[in-house]
Amino acid sequence: MSEMRWDPLKNIWVAVADKRGRGPKDFFLERQKLTTTACPFCYGQESKTPAEIFALRPDGSLPNQPGWRVRVVPNKYPMLGIEGELGQRGEGLYDAMNGIGAHEVIIETPDHDRSTADLSTTELADVLHAVQTRLIDLRRDQRFSCILPFKSHGVEAGATIPHAYLQILALPIIPPEVRATLVSSQSYFARKERCLLCDILAQEITDGRRIVRNDGEFLAFAPYASRRPFEIMIAPQRHSHDFAQLDHSGLARLAETLGDLLRRQRQVLRDPAYNFVLYSAPLPHRRPGKPHYWSSLAYDYHWHIELAPHLARPIGLEWGTGFYCNPTAPEEAAAFLRDAPLNLPS
Repeated sequence: MSEMRWDPLKNIWVAVADKRGRGPKDFFLERQKLTTTACPFCYGQESKTPAEIFALRPDGSLPNQPGWRVRVVPNKYPMLGIEGELGQRGEGLYDAMNGIGAHEVIIETPDHDRSTADLSTTELADVLHAVQTRLIDLRRDQRFSCILPFKSHGVEAGATIPHAYLQILALPIIPPEVRATLVSSQSYFARKERCLLCDILAQEITDGRRIVRNDGEFLAFAPYASRRPFEIMIAPQRHSHDFAQLDHSGLARLAETLGDLLRRQRQVLRDPAYNFVLYSAPLPHRRPGKPHYWSSLAYDYHWHIELAPHLARPIGLEWGTGFYCNPTAPEEAAAFLRDAPLNLPS
């Protein structure tokens, strides 16, 4: 029999299978393959992308030329445009605004044949440094309310080019799922004067069954009410609302944790398609008529990463209700990932 579980962070119920649920072998799928004749993200193809915004170039090479280690460019086909004003307006009962925002691509490595899970800790720390740099720059724009770095690995997860890359999207609004977490965190702090995610981390450490990795600085665990099989959350154990405040040492430790989780996932699930999203505090820009707009973020919000492989298609119930059904108990998923034998990247 399944069990109904409540997620206080996302304010949702999830139906979770018992220990006789589906294991890794039940999710082994033949992945679709992306091919390209001339990858625009490889060395020597820099002219096939928009001009770079940021790059790590250890050899001091010129922009838009080979020699980079990590490269950031505008998305050639952006979801939102950087130029213009929001133009917020009403249309009868509806609201509308111009599609203003930023959409950037972070090319993680010049090596076409290496995935994110293949990157060394130093290389992955460079990628996270690029994410941090762009986050800091984009949030200066008063038009933006939320900035989301995210990754799609595999066609099923939304990847369109067979090369390791992330994306970063700056939005003029706060998406509903992000807002739900913000409101839950704010409400919890107002009642208890404690951070909700800090309390969740403490409880997970005490329980232990859902932990995949704990290095004393970051905790990786399967959430109690995981919406998807083998879903993982990574969060700093010391309270922090802003990913941009993570120092060089912290970036290296996070890179070690994230790389470890990606390799465990690849080993256990045979390199599944996956997404991960980095959730940092939204931009507390002053808003007309809202003098206290998200003024408590430093106390009640806790940045984190959510990693979810694409193992099962959403069913009609989930699409129609927002009520999730997870066929693998988080305790079982965590045990499979925790016990995975690993080959570390060179």
